[in-house]
Order: sequence, then C-alpha cells, then structure tokens
Amino acid sequence: MSSREEKNKKKQDELEKADRREKRIKIIKLTLKIFIIIFLILLIALFYTNYSTTDIIVKEKRIRNEKIPTSMNGIKIISFSDLDYGSTIFSEEVEKLVKIINKRKPDIVIFTGNLINKNYKIKTKEQENLIKQLQKINTNIGKYAVTGKNDIDNFNTIMNQSNFTILNNEYDLIYNSDNNPILIIGLSSLLKETRDIDKAYSYFNEETHNSNIYTISIMSETDDLDSILSKYHSDLVLGGNSLNGEIRLPLIGGLITEEGSTKYKDEYYKLNDTEIYISGGIGTPNTGFRLFNRPSVNFFRITNKKEI
Repeated sequence: MSSREEKNKKKQDELEKADRREKRIKIIKLTLKIFIIIFLILLIALFYTNYSTTDIIVKEKRIRNEKIPTSMNGIKIISFSDLDYGSTIFSEEVEKLVKIINKRKPDIVIFTGNLINKNYKIKTKEQENLIKQLQKINTNIGKYAVTGKNDIDNFNTIMNQSNFTILNNEYDLIYNSDNNPILIIGLSSLLKETRDIDKAYSYFNEETHNSNIYTISIMSETDDLDSILSKYHSDLVLGGNSLNGEIRLPLIGGLITEEGSTKYKDEYYKLNDTEIYISGGIGTPNTGFRLFNRPSVNFFRITNKKEI
C-alpha cells in the first residue's frame, strides 16, 4: 500500500502535468491566433497594394480667385503626372485613365512629366498605342505638358503626336469666349539643367503685359519654387514628380523622397497667395506598389465667384 506521501506526490505530478498541458494548449491557441492575424494582415495588404496600385481616384478641388475672368468661370482643369508607363501602368491602365479624364469633360488637361518609366524600354507598338490613347483625351481648350527628369527623346514625339502643347520654359495665353485670358507657364525639368525661369516668365517683361493676369505655373520638380515665387508671382502651381511619397503612413506621411521634390512633396501647400498642388501620380516607379496613396488625377474647377 502506498504511503500518504507517495499519494500526495502522485497527485502533485498529475496536477503539474495537467497544468503543463493547459499551458501548451494556451500557447498553441495563441500561436494560431497570431498566425491567423498575420495571414489576414498579409492578405489585406496584398489586396490593398494591388488595388491601390491600379485603381485611379479623382481628387476634385475648387479654385476661387477674383483675378479669374468671368469668361473662365466654371472652367474644368485636369492635371495628372508621372504616368511612368512600364512600371505598374500599361495599355489597359492608360485606357482606364483616358476614360476617367474624358468622363469629366475637361476644358484643359495638363501633364507634369515622367511619361515612361526610366527602366522600361517601350516597344514601337506600345508607343503607337500610347499615342492613340493619349490622342483620345478630349478638351474644349487645349492639352499641355512639361518634361520630367525621366523624359527623353521619345517624349516630344509622343506628346506632340498626342496633340499636347509642350511648354518647356514657355507660356501660353488661354482664351475662352472673350478677350480676357489666363496665363499658363511651363517649366522644363529642373534636373536636366535646362530650366530657364526668366524665359518661361518672359510674358511679364513685355510692355503690354497684364500684371494682374491669373497665372498657372506647371512643372515636374518643385525644389526651386521658393526662388521662382520670390521673383515671379503665380496664383496656382501644379507640380508632380514626388508621387506624394509613393508609400504613405498615417501621421508620418510619404516615405520615399524623389530628387528635385524634397521640399514640396505632399498634396497641397499655400504660400502667401499662391496655391500649390502636387500630383500623387499614376505609375509606381520605385516599389511596385502603393500604400495609403492611390494613383490619382487632380480635377479643378476655377471661378471668380464664391460658388461654382
């Protein structure tokens, strides 16, 4: 017969085994929960990054300025940038982009640089198709473009054949239904050492210039914007290149910095009377995906009234 001590020890061993078994079960359950949570996070991240890389959104803004002529009230401007064809953007995505733009029936369309991804060699048939797609962008007034840091020889060919007016260090007076225009000024890429600010803003050196004309400046990189605005006034600046950081985190903002766009890389700034909008871009040239930063176009309605 077992002694009382032996019985107590046996009972104690059984309790310890049960306790260890319960702990193992808890660990297994916890591990399974963690695994399931990680799996769901990865699944959601995979879905989100794929979705956020291909689904283009429209950011609609109202621009009010008393300098805008009455004939321009309600004019619709669409600005897009950094197509980076050959990154995550190909023929199908360009076709979707064109439909999105045309659906808004814009009066003016502006492209602020970086047409083809720097690491992609576009094929002849692809280039021909890209031209056909961009030709389909319809406007009531005109289409304008400037070069970005990655735009090389075929940029001029593609944009000219797509009926875009290239404003590299040039300006154009835009009229609607009367003789009161607005001014659009284009600056070539800052990183190609071809940007000529004085030439671009030469309108203001003409004897007959209107110093109170509503002025839109378009450019890809914006790191010299402070210098530009210290010398020449602009009411609206439309920029690109930064992709707003490509990958953005709450409270932190964009994580990727693009050369030429280190200071003004977020979506919106206001300096004195100048409103600055930086496009989030269409393509995804660096990482192949986006996070909290879907590809987008900016859609502006301009007016001199309080309400459009």
